[in-house]
Amino acid sequence: MDLEERIKNIEERNKRVELNKSWETSWTRKICIMILTYIIVIIYSFLIREYNYILLTSLVPVIGFTLSTLSLKAIRKIWEKKIK
Repeated sequence: MDLEERIKNIEERNKRVELNKSWETSWTRKICIMILTYIIVIIYSFLIREYNYILLTSLVPVIGFTLSTLSLKAIRKIWEKKIK
């Protein structure tokens, strides 16, 4: 009985880990972060009274975030090959 319970606990933990990993790599998460970053930068720009091209300049951090998430995947693959 103890062994069956341990296996069940491990399987439940694996499901949680897989779900967390799916969330971390999902486009839903990335798009939400992009939108929230954009809104925060717009609010910050209004607070510091930087009105010139506010909607355009607020895209800079969003584009930076997006490029970093896309490039990190490639960097991680290179890193994994070197570790193995």
